Amino acid sequence: MKRTVIGGFLMFGGLFTTLTIIVAAVIYTPSITSWSGSKLWYAIFGAEQYGNDVVDSLFLGFPFVAGLLLSILGLVILVMEYFDKSFLKN
Repeated sequence: MKRTVIGGFLMFGGLFTTLTIIVAAVIYTPSITSWSGSKLWYAIFGAEQYGNDVVDSLFLGFPFVAGLLLSILGLVILVMEYFDKSFLKN
């Protein structure tokens, strides 16, 4: 039960972080004037700055990746806990 709660909180926290960053990037994308690649991806991660160019990005790549990793870790814990209990019942 304890691992299920921990896995649930980790997964929920990671999903909340990731989805909040995606929503912030979607709201911010109309104000971006120049980008390279996907506009949403550019709003989250940004790109290298060349000379005096202004980079219109949120630079939230690290928290985005951390949120993804927390979501995956929480999901792995929940799946392991589910299969551990299902094998014990047989």
